[in-house]
Amino acid sequence: MQPQFLIAAPHSGAGKTTVTLAVLRALQRKGLRVQPFKCGPDYIDPKHHSIAAGQPSINLDRYMMSDDHVRNTYAQYSTQADVSVTEGVMGLFDGAIKMEGSSAELATFLDIPVVLIVNAKAMAYSAAALLYGYKNFYPGLRIAGVLFNFVSTPSHYRILQEAAVDVGLAALGYLPEKISIKIPSRHLGLHISADHDYDQIINDAADHLCQYMDLDHLLEITSSPHKVYTTENKPVGRLQIAVAQDEAFNFIYPQNIKALSSLGEITYFSPLQDPALPAADVLYLPGGYPELYLPQLTANAALRAAVKAFKGKILAECGGMMYLGAAIHDEDGQPYEMCNMLPISTTMQQKKMTLGYRNVELGNITLRGHEFHYSTFADAPRALDTRVRVSNVRGEVLGTPVFYDERIFASYMHFYFGDNVPALRKILSE
Repeated sequence: MQPQFLIAAPHSGAGKTTVTLAVLRALQRKGLRVQPFKCGPDYIDPKHHSIAAGQPSINLDRYMMSDDHVRNTYAQYSTQADVSVTEGVMGLFDGAIKMEGSSAELATFLDIPVVLIVNAKAMAYSAAALLYGYKNFYPGLRIAGVLFNFVSTPSHYRILQEAAVDVGLAALGYLPEKISIKIPSRHLGLHISADHDYDQIINDAADHLCQYMDLDHLLEITSSPHKVYTTENKPVGRLQIAVAQDEAFNFIYPQNIKALSSLGEITYFSPLQDPALPAADVLYLPGGYPELYLPQLTANAALRAAVKAFKGKILAECGGMMYLGAAIHDEDGQPYEMCNMLPISTTMQQKKMTLGYRNVELGNITLRGHEFHYSTFADAPRALDTRVRVSNVRGEVLGTPVFYDERIFASYMHFYFGDNVPALRKILSE
């Protein structure tokens, strides 16, 4: 029997990420091998998970991934752990369309019990009605217990505890508010910054959690049989693949790297620091925060020239696509020269959030991914590939540009290739 559970909340802002990080670290300090997962396409939360648990966090997404791939990925990583902890996304039942892709859908699909985090700062016995609704709304969903967040006093918790018991849910404890353990937000979820000692923040959060929550009870009520995983031996191709990875470019799914590894050997380089590219047939420029490092990216003219002179195939997503453009303009409108390989410039002025899952059709190739950015094109993009059709989860055709020729496949979209190696191979070989 292995403890496994998904941490969710009725809505965003209830504190589920902070609780997840605290639980991961607290369990790790008990000597357990903890495997973190993240529901949905987010890149930032998994980075914090990896710091907290000492293990790479893996995304599970029922829109971007096939059902078999979700099951196989979860089983592969969870069977190597003593306990598996998945962080949910948004509110428990919030998905792309109704519940599609939601935390509740994933928990039910994988038969994972849910631990509900409730912001009870301004709530007393009315919590019973809320808990009753969440417990009974969706057949098949198992809510194992509830943790009440932002609760100041033991007497307040006793009322909430009575509400949980009356509904038939285990009350797992409560957490008083503690400002020092809150991680600042930025753009896409929570933010990674050299200005913060995240390891210490997570340690403090775990200390705080252990004062008010019974971890042993949590492990007891969430134990279930191990999943079965059969190892797949995939042949390794002969391509040399260079992946950009540094502070500016680091939005990378581990499963995408695994897919690329099936096509050849992976090496890494830094557009911020390296003066030259490693030997490669393919460059992968993932997304990240290039807008935070514009002077450094412009100053590394040698690497920009090497990218422009590269003769192989380039796969670029979001920030990587911005790097291939003529310039990126900062929030004041100041342009910073980039690689000048695409007929575009992007800007951080008049920021506008673009968000959503995407489906991309290119001939007989179908790709799934998501779009999340605040930058925009400084001018209308030119020379778009009319062979590409982009749509959202409702099948509505979008004008999201995709640049595709014999050298470059680039877009604002982040793609998931973990279960679509044939499409990846075709894109990189055409």
